[in-house]
Amino acid sequence: MAERAYIHGTDPDEQRRLSTLNLFLNEPWLERMALQAGESVLDVGSGLGQLTRAIARRVAPARVLGIERSDAQRGEAARLAAADGEADLVELRAGDAQEPPLRDGEWGTFHAAHARFVLEHVRDPAAVVRSMARAVRPGGRLLLMDDDHDVLRLHPEPPGFGPLWAAYNRSYDRLGNDPYVGRRLVALLHAAGARPTQASGIFYGGPAGSAAFDWAAGNIVRILRGAREAMVGGDLIGADTFEPAVAALEAWMARPDAACWYSLCWAEGRV
Repeated sequence: MAERAYIHGTDPDEQRRLSTLNLFLNEPWLERMALQAGESVLDVGSGLGQLTRAIARRVAPARVLGIERSDAQRGEAARLAAADGEADLVELRAGDAQEPPLRDGEWGTFHAAHARFVLEHVRDPAAVVRSMARAVRPGGRLLLMDDDHDVLRLHPEPPGFGPLWAAYNRSYDRLGNDPYVGRRLVALLHAAGARPTQASGIFYGGPAGSAAFDWAAGNIVRILRGAREAMVGGDLIGADTFEPAVAALEAWMARPDAACWYSLCWAEGRV
């Protein structure tokens, strides 16, 4: 089984953060995916299932299977689907990203396999992409989106943000994960035997006073506060440094000249 260490946890605050993330990112990502009706999809690391269900609405009546290791996330995904009247729209199956629990007759049958914000949380992202390549039929597509945390820029940079963000990224290293995996997506596709066909980014952020800025900057604050134990408890940054830096970040959000710049990495390959 692949070891997947999700640094952010699965408590209710984190689930609310992820749900909001879906609201902002799902539509532009769905447009890039360019799925067609009738295409079956394997969603690896389906999380709260909001994107999984959006995919299913795009490809209906084709089958969509979501694989998620976390019992807490699958439970919340089922609750959200039922609340939206979509309890039977997709199948959510317990399993690991590196070794998806597909049955003999399911391997090599999907039109597309998808993973978003998964590869940064596993120790062997290449193994995950290889398993995705095995899951799709000849000519099928692999669709990857992930982070490269090094591309984040805040301006004017809040006092103490550089060491704070560096400590956050080192918390990934401590788990054996890669916070910069986004820049490797094309290489991972190639290594898995898929022909890379596209690589680009999806921007989020904006100027102070915009809804996009409030969401993006607020998301940074939430993930840092959620990772406090990993950072401070892991001796990556002292509490006397962490707290003032986060407070400065929150104060920076009120500046009229502030701006946040970030781009998510995405890539596509064909098997």
